[in-house]
Amino acid sequence: MAEFFIENGGLIFKGLAIAIAVLFAGIGSAKGVGMAGEAAAGVIIEEPEKFGKALVLQLLPGTQGLYGFVIGIVLVVMVGDLNLAQGLYAVAAALPVGIVGLLSAIAQAKVSVAGINILAKNEEQQAKGIVLAVMVELYAILGFAISFLMINNVLM
Repeated sequence: MAEFFIENGGLIFKGLAIAIAVLFAGIGSAKGVGMAGEAAAGVIIEEPEKFGKALVLQLLPGTQGLYGFVIGIVLVVMVGDLNLAQGLYAVAAALPVGIVGLLSAIAQAKVSVAGINILAKNEEQQAKGIVLAVMVELYAILGFAISFLMINNVLM
């Protein structure tokens, strides 16, 4: 058993790293886009002309899923065979984009819902809602950047 783990542990942990990056960030984005979409639907049913502006706020929580997907693709395509220690490192490298993506997408969705409320009540101030939602994006970008740098500096 130990020999199997030593021989295949790198591959197993690389797969786990890919799953962490893609699944956690994707789950956060799916939840966030859904939350913002529900709020947008409430506005659009009364004022269909606000669809485009509401769509911008709905899309913002979706970027975290893209960041996780990119890290997953980098691990699949650009990182070759790994030994056990490198596999464990790959898991550590996937954690920032996965966990920060999960939590920031949900937080960004809450801000986007508030921005959609601004759109519903005072359309002229809607850009402020977008700016507030974009501020949350900064932390998702930081998580993505750390994951990418960790992979790039050690595994590629």
